[in-house]
Amino acid sequence: MIPLSIPHLAGNEWNYVKECLDTGWVSTAGAYVGKFENAIAEFTGSLYAISCMNGTAGLHTAMNLLGIGSGDYVIAPNLTFVATLNAISYTKAEPLLLDIDPEDWQMDLDLLQRFLEVDTYLRDTACYLKKDDRRIAAIMPVHVLGNMCDMDRLAALADRYHLPVIEDSTEALGSTFRGRHAGTFGIFGTSSFNGNKIITTGGGGMILTQDEKLAAHAKHLTTTAKTDPMDYFHDEVGYNYRLVNVLAAIGLAQMEQLPGLIERKKHMDAFYRKRLDGVGDISFQRVTEGVDPNCWLFTFRTRRMRELLNYLNKRGVQSRPFWTPMNQLPMYRSLPYYTQSDHAAQVHATAISIPSSSGLTDGQLQEVVDTIKEFYRN
Repeated sequence: MIPLSIPHLAGNEWNYVKECLDTGWVSTAGAYVGKFENAIAEFTGSLYAISCMNGTAGLHTAMNLLGIGSGDYVIAPNLTFVATLNAISYTKAEPLLLDIDPEDWQMDLDLLQRFLEVDTYLRDTACYLKKDDRRIAAIMPVHVLGNMCDMDRLAALADRYHLPVIEDSTEALGSTFRGRHAGTFGIFGTSSFNGNKIITTGGGGMILTQDEKLAAHAKHLTTTAKTDPMDYFHDEVGYNYRLVNVLAAIGLAQMEQLPGLIERKKHMDAFYRKRLDGVGDISFQRVTEGVDPNCWLFTFRTRRMRELLNYLNKRGVQSRPFWTPMNQLPMYRSLPYYTQSDHAAQVHATAISIPSSSGLTDGQLQEVVDTIKEFYRN
């Protein structure tokens, strides 16, 4: 089986984990948590990085820190992994869904602008939905597959309508827009280190922010809001969202390899695009102008997606369909959804992700290409 997207553990992971085991620092205390946070902050150019147990916890924490709660809306794209909307739901806020651009698969900014101009109004430096006078408390762009929308334009719209930006940059570590890293445009950004991401800690996440007070509060909230190193005194409802030392050790070792992993991902992206161009009805995700993506998971569109998906998996080429649009899931079907052509549904019905593990050889990549070409010849 040629795997879809598995970890590439080829650095100091064993050494750092062994140090944790040898010293007994395997849980929530230990030096590697701080080292890993510093490595992420330095790499992304974020002033502060706060580790947590996963990307979903990071999104949940960010919204809590902004006071988002019952009765509020949060704008999010209809095509994303379900964790985006789950995190919003944890706060008792309601996701307000927006369709995607059919070419780059990011939040449709033309649609966003029309929605804000026509369907919302401003009062007391806050944005409200006209139809029910409920506050729109934030906007959450998702950097799908490591691509990004025009973040300058999104930031300008968000500023005009007083919408804090929380970036779901869980797939985009190493991606930049005009030289600036994903996760550093909004008041918060989040990273994920799940096993299929470009680097992994097995499970883990990171909250990015440029605000010192918010960073301190994020660390406080994710460590059960304990106020004293000795006494068990907690001054608010906190969360046990801490990343443990042994996982942070893996993360630090992975960060040491990240530049090389990004280069390998870019090589795979170029390899696939060159050799699959013109094959059948295959079309590729367009990279937004100004974006230098991390090329996390290679995904393309074809009207024969289901047939191709079954064909590849039966032949040992692990492939997956794209996420089901949020408004097609039973718990989110009744959410407000702003669209003109439902591009999210069209992309979902035609998109397929193929092997993109960092450790794949060019020979394995060519085997994937040959199997796809074989399918279209039949």
